[in-house]
Amino acid sequence: MKLKGDQTTARAMNRRLILNLLRREGPRSRADIATVIGLSPAAVTFVVADLLEEGIVIEGKTVPGLTGRRPIPVDINYEHALAVGFKLMVDSVECVATDLATNPVAAMRVSLDGHEPDKVADLLAGTVPELVKLAGRPNAKLAGIGISMPGVINHEQTACVRSHRFSWDNVPLASLVASRVHVPVWLEDDTNAYAIAQQLFGLGRQHRNMAVLAVGVGISCALVIDGKLYRGANGAAGKFGHTLFEEGGRLCECGKRGCLMAYHSELSMLRRWREAIGRGEELGLPELREALSSGDATATALVADSGRGIGTALANLVNITDPEVIVAGGEAVSLGDPFLTPLREALAARTFRTAPPLLPDWEDNSWARGAAALVTQKIFDFESSGGITDIASLASVMTAGSSSAA
Repeated sequence: MKLKGDQTTARAMNRRLILNLLRREGPRSRADIATVIGLSPAAVTFVVADLLEEGIVIEGKTVPGLTGRRPIPVDINYEHALAVGFKLMVDSVECVATDLATNPVAAMRVSLDGHEPDKVADLLAGTVPELVKLAGRPNAKLAGIGISMPGVINHEQTACVRSHRFSWDNVPLASLVASRVHVPVWLEDDTNAYAIAQQLFGLGRQHRNMAVLAVGVGISCALVIDGKLYRGANGAAGKFGHTLFEEGGRLCECGKRGCLMAYHSELSMLRRWREAIGRGEELGLPELREALSSGDATATALVADSGRGIGTALANLVNITDPEVIVAGGEAVSLGDPFLTPLREALAARTFRTAPPLLPDWEDNSWARGAAALVTQKIFDFESSGGITDIASLASVMTAGSSSAA
């Protein structure tokens, strides 16, 4: 246990304050950093010297037009290392390598043939060297690997406690992958990981309280409260789609009836639309978007109904948690105004006070970038339990991992 006066603890806290200031506001001189954060110039100088030596920050050009000694700004060296992110889906894995600002530098998708944990771990470990080679940065460092998936995750043990879609119970996936690649690996619920990315470098960057709504195969809503992701007592917070929508209604994947996601997830919208028009599974999201664009009355009414249903349920959450902003992502966001306008209207009609702004986010690789943000977050939280590996040594690491696993 570190005491209050422990200099290691104080420097770690100062490091976190400085890195997060630079993350939010960009380059700053040492004097500016000391003034904004309220640290002594000496304390800032010590921490910045450490960060410069590690390569995590770099010095910029002196500020022109000033008399006397011109201040030299420092900024985060986002290209210092790579982060690898894996977003697990039922039949595939979205893979991305990013810089430390979660900007993608390489991306690919691999098929997932089965859900046996060791085989999944083998696939992810084998994909790492391919992904970093595709990134084309042989002199970069590998900061770690983030994995996101739907389910209840034990954050401390980085294990999947329960996933209905993968039929997993207590699977230590992060440990399985780490034993094969010998770099730090983190595991998180996919919506929580997406929320972390939004908090660090996305639409929630300037907010300490936000809700992050995801409407895709399921429905979930992560919460960031006072700057911290809220996971709940058992890692099951945010399972918004399993709130009651209709007593005794449609069967949900969780085995209960009447859940919100059984009616209004992207997958449920497609099922209801097919039922309404008497068509089969050949119709997917692109066809639904096309029907909306053409003004199809059935598609428009059904999507609007889902928007209203989610908006009404979301208002209950807003009335309890009072977020500054709601970021909305997931496949359903690509349906655009036919979905989002009824959602916003229902939200506004049911909130106690003025509804917070709802900001849609639909970017390529956004969910895999969320997985990569699990790595980047550790740099800004100063909680990483492992080192940063040279990309050049990754091949030997993988060879050692394969032989030890055998």
